[in-house]
Amino acid sequence: MEQGRQEKQAGAAKRAAKDQAGKSGTHGSKGLSVWQLTMLALGTVVGGSFFLGSSVAIRAAGPSVLLAYVIGGMLVYCILSALSEMTVANPASGSFRTYTEQAFGRGAGFMVGWVYWTGLVLAMSSEATAVSILLRGWFPALPLAAAGAGIIVLVTLLNLLGAERLSRLESGLAAFKLLAIAAFIVLALVIVAGIIGRTTGAAETAGLNMLRGQRFFSGGIAGIAGSMLMVMFTYAGFEVLGLAASETGNPRVTIPRAIRRTIVLLVSLYLAAMAALFLLLPPARVSGEISPFVSALSLYGLGWTGDVMNMVLVSAILSTMLASVFSLGRMLRSLAEEGHTPGWMRDRTNIPYRGILISGGAMLGGLGLGLLLPQGVYLFLVSSGGFSLLFSYFIIVASHYRLRQKNGRPLAGQRGLRGYPYSSWLAMGGLLAILASMPLIPGQGGGLAAGIMFVLLFTGIYAAGALRRTRGRGSSRSAQRQPSLQVNVPVARTQMEAAEELTGSRPQAEAGRKQTGGRKKRRRRR
Repeated sequence: MEQGRQEKQAGAAKRAAKDQAGKSGTHGSKGLSVWQLTMLALGTVVGGSFFLGSSVAIRAAGPSVLLAYVIGGMLVYCILSALSEMTVANPASGSFRTYTEQAFGRGAGFMVGWVYWTGLVLAMSSEATAVSILLRGWFPALPLAAAGAGIIVLVTLLNLLGAERLSRLESGLAAFKLLAIAAFIVLALVIVAGIIGRTTGAAETAGLNMLRGQRFFSGGIAGIAGSMLMVMFTYAGFEVLGLAASETGNPRVTIPRAIRRTIVLLVSLYLAAMAALFLLLPPARVSGEISPFVSALSLYGLGWTGDVMNMVLVSAILSTMLASVFSLGRMLRSLAEEGHTPGWMRDRTNIPYRGILISGGAMLGGLGLGLLLPQGVYLFLVSSGGFSLLFSYFIIVASHYRLRQKNGRPLAGQRGLRGYPYSSWLAMGGLLAILASMPLIPGQGGGLAAGIMFVLLFTGIYAAGALRRTRGRGSSRSAQRQPSLQVNVPVARTQMEAAEELTGSRPQAEAGRKQTGGRKKRRRRR
């Protein structure tokens, strides 16, 4: 069994190498660069949860949400450092699902892979609905179902182009989002300097005057704790770096560098944007219905920014969907390679076409559920997406901790996660606390319940399959015991002869037998 598992891993490594060579058409391909990987990660992470969902975190914590973003950045650093160490040691296409299987067994790998895939499929079908609603603001006659289906088909087909071309598209979309954040920071500084927005009464209080009227810990420690869930959602999606490891030419160098750049850029931009926001807008005026950035700029006579922000939101969600389908396709291929799916789902091509197409079809099914099921049931299922991401991050750290314990030293033979094992304990404890806080956030309690339901469901499916396989092996063994000894003897002799032929020793053995026979005959004659 162990030999078969090693053969599977070797086959997966060969397919990854072939995939790498096939993307450029030459065997000297360098694969995705550090910059392309960084932009792919930023394209996944910076989405609607930051531009719109950050209002929930601001209302809960006030200015101290800055501290929540720092804590979230530290958690992300621990998670990504653990993922980087495992990826450098083994750049498997299944990323954290593969490492979970190595640390906790096949059942855990099966469960984590399917929980992640199911939660992300449902979440992305919901994102397609969100984009359709935004598009209807410009095209009122556009049917919601047709728009959502068209978006899902588009992001699925674009993923069929391969990682190299997709990363170029993602780089453009990510750059647009990052420029939007940078533009807001510049506009905030210009307003504070009094260059624009002078005609409004709010201009007099912008800047340090605005900060003087605010309490930093307006929500207390409970406010920071309550904001951590939404803060972590704004960081969600970075696991694409691990799933893209097999698309790089030199993961040992490329992955750690991409991770460092991603963390530095994310934390810096988020903190700068939040600080600029508090120079313009008091937390009490933040609404859960409107992006806080639009509210801030509208306060200073820049109401036209609402349309611009809608364009940014559309590009942000499309970018997130593109990178998510990239992750979904590779996760499904990893599950198929380990025999966790029906055989026809297995991809044998450079690009995981079947995994991408099946994931796109599942997203269309999720969109249909939104139209057919009662709204409450649909929201219950879709909210599992947040749980699946946080649960995956916990599993990443737990798998790293378990593998480090088994190995007794850093997995890649280099310096691993800083502060191990204390940083691992803090990261796991923090993620468990955030998961436990989900019911305290309106609309997120169902996510915890739905996520636990999927964990139990897929655990039960694997247990049932394992029981069926055990019974099948038991019946086959009893059937093998039936033949008599008279049949077994020639079979054993035939196997010995076959072994002699393979090793080239059969002619020598035959010669030896002939010599022995000759000696016996001579002795009888005497």
